[in-house]
Amino acid sequence: MAILNIFKKRKKIEENVKKEEKVEKKIKPKARPKEVKVEKPSEAVTPKVKKEVKVGEAWKLLKSPHVTEKAADLTKKNQYIFKVFPKANKVQIKKAIEALYGINVISVKIINVSPKKRKLGKISGWRKRYKKAIIKIKEGQKIEVLPR
Repeated sequence: MAILNIFKKRKKIEENVKKEEKVEKKIKPKARPKEVKVEKPSEAVTPKVKKEVKVGEAWKLLKSPHVTEKAADLTKKNQYIFKVFPKANKVQIKKAIEALYGINVISVKIINVSPKKRKLGKISGWRKRYKKAIIKIKEGQKIEVLPR
């Protein structure tokens, strides 16, 4: 019987809503003054604050430079490769490189390197996954990856 009571209650509620709508339609104000919107200067002028990566916090994003033959060839094209932590994104990496090395970064490309199965004799295992970033810098600037 409880289910039937729900339907009865719903009908009563709908009837009450219809009655209220009719009453609202009958009572119409003749003329309402137009509302004037005033913009607050503090809200309109407030700029968004950009969060910068400090030099001391760059270690949380960058693991190490990725030193290979291909990476050495890319330095001729002003591109450098770094291993980064998996949760780092392009914007954070760009800010970290600019703060750490003091250079202008043009673009950042990210590659997720998947884990690979490797075998050494009878022992099999997995090589760890990692994320690497290819950073393109402004022409004429350099990053000293390996000190000479």
